[in-house]
Amino acid sequence: MATRREPRFKLCRHLGVNVCGHPKALKRVDPKKPVRSGQKVSQYALQLMEKQKIKAYYGILEKQFARYFDIAKKSSEMTGVALLKTLECRLDNLVYRTGFARSIRQARQLVSHGHILVNGAKVDIPSYGVKVNDVISLKEKSRTNTVFQDNFQGLVAFNVPYIEKNKEQFSAKLIREPMREELPIEVNEILAVELYSK
Repeated sequence: MATRREPRFKLCRHLGVNVCGHPKALKRVDPKKPVRSGQKVSQYALQLMEKQKIKAYYGILEKQFARYFDIAKKSSEMTGVALLKTLECRLDNLVYRTGFARSIRQARQLVSHGHILVNGAKVDIPSYGVKVNDVISLKEKSRTNTVFQDNFQGLVAFNVPYIEKNKEQFSAKLIREPMREELPIEVNEILAVELYSK
């Protein structure tokens, strides 16, 4: 199974945004000095940077990105918004947003190791597309694991309005499709679409 393995903090500093969600990811970045200051940045470089941000936020590779872009092009919505919505509804991402995991990498591992159920059935495919009203829960045996308990019960997860969390049942429900302005990411998807539309 292909996965991103580059140093997380180095990637965050390069992109100028905290794509891994770690509180210390941008600790060595000077807030007074913008990323790539003093350099002349081309339009292509800006477009490429935004595409790399999307890939880093969701932990996907180039081939996966291209596949999601093709799906988004066929949508009735704007391509960029449809792309982000599709990525946001990936199972590994929703496991991360819910608070079962502290990072997208840990969420991917949780799913692939069979700890996560969707509507009561085990799903071990991180890219699985969660649909509205699907319930994501932690497997009964996994609920006694202190790491998972601390993550879900104690971790202040993303407070996104499209996920309804049930702490007692160790579950969460996708109550509706996310809206673009609700997505907790800093990216200009229009530039990424422009790059792929050439």
